[in-house]
Amino acid sequence: MKDNRKNSNSKMLTVSLAHLVHDIPTSFLAPILPVLIDKFALSVFMAGLLDIFRRLPSLANPFLGLVADRISIRYIIIVTPGLTAVLMSLIGIAPGYIFLSVLMLVSGVSSSLFHVTAPVMIKHLSVGRIGRGMSFYMLGGELARTLGPLVILGSISLWGMEGTYRLVPFGVAASVILFFMLKDISIEREPEEKGDGGARKVFVSLLPFFISVTGIFFCRAAMKSALTIYLPTYLTSKGASLWLAGISLSVLQLSGAGGTFLAGIISDRIGRKKTLLIISAVNPVLMWLFMTLDARFAIPVLIVTGLFLFASGPVLLALVHDIDSNRMSFINGIYMTLNFMLSSLMILLVGIASDRFGLEPTFKASAFIAAGSVLFVIFLKPHRNS
Repeated sequence: MKDNRKNSNSKMLTVSLAHLVHDIPTSFLAPILPVLIDKFALSVFMAGLLDIFRRLPSLANPFLGLVADRISIRYIIIVTPGLTAVLMSLIGIAPGYIFLSVLMLVSGVSSSLFHVTAPVMIKHLSVGRIGRGMSFYMLGGELARTLGPLVILGSISLWGMEGTYRLVPFGVAASVILFFMLKDISIEREPEEKGDGGARKVFVSLLPFFISVTGIFFCRAAMKSALTIYLPTYLTSKGASLWLAGISLSVLQLSGAGGTFLAGIISDRIGRKKTLLIISAVNPVLMWLFMTLDARFAIPVLIVTGLFLFASGPVLLALVHDIDSNRMSFINGIYMTLNFMLSSLMILLVGIASDRFGLEPTFKASAFIAAGSVLFVIFLKPHRNS
């Protein structure tokens, strides 16, 4: 039994490493938005729209999940990190806004395929400790968002904006390495006769659960989009250099990696709902402190903010994968689509509000909206199939 658990832990860490490799290039956009805004004379709204294009394929996640429930998902997890890296490395040579938008859209398809399938494999490898498994998985993603800004800014420093294509070989090499690391990992399919019904029946049974999750997503997305997509733009508008703004984002993401790692494990011990309630109550307070305290306290406050800002991710994902179903890729696809839709809506709203009212008032409004997630957590009823 101990050998089986050790073997499963090793495989779980390998899939989490794949998440790290995949998400590094997906973090290239935010730190260079100020450069793209200047280069193509974009409004804040148009710049934020690029991230919407990258997330747009997530609308197809439930369909992708239904397909993934019937096929081996291992090769999707192997190929997509390299494909995403190649596409995102071409940002610097984009001749215009339309080309950038297409790059974002195609890379979004690759990213959706990865994120629909990888958590399902993590669930099967977690040996009854789903919160812990999702913490490791989400840790890979958050570490990637810490490293991503440093990688793209370092690339620009070495080769200039037009030299980011030099990162392409690293993306190809990543998938080759992952092939040898993941080629023997597979999951056992749940029997079709398990009895949870068709996709429509599964969706209807989960509707109350996902209504509460939608509210949580909507409220937290205001704060999260402001502090991730627009943080470098906000700081440069305050007089910070591009490097300082990028480093601040990396600090936030690195701290977020710590919060992500701890939150799922804590939720295994004290419960998912209690963990979410604490996170939801603390988040808006920290954002308000970041905006109101003296600039010398900005980095320390960002460190603490990061611990809580991303912590709800593994807890919500663990809640989803606590569900006992043979259609987990489909259910995970619904979860990711809701995440995309609400996050994208808030990115648009924050961008529009920033253009119209300024970044400072918009950031304050985002903190206020984030406080609303407490109410939805209170009414959340975790769902388990019998």
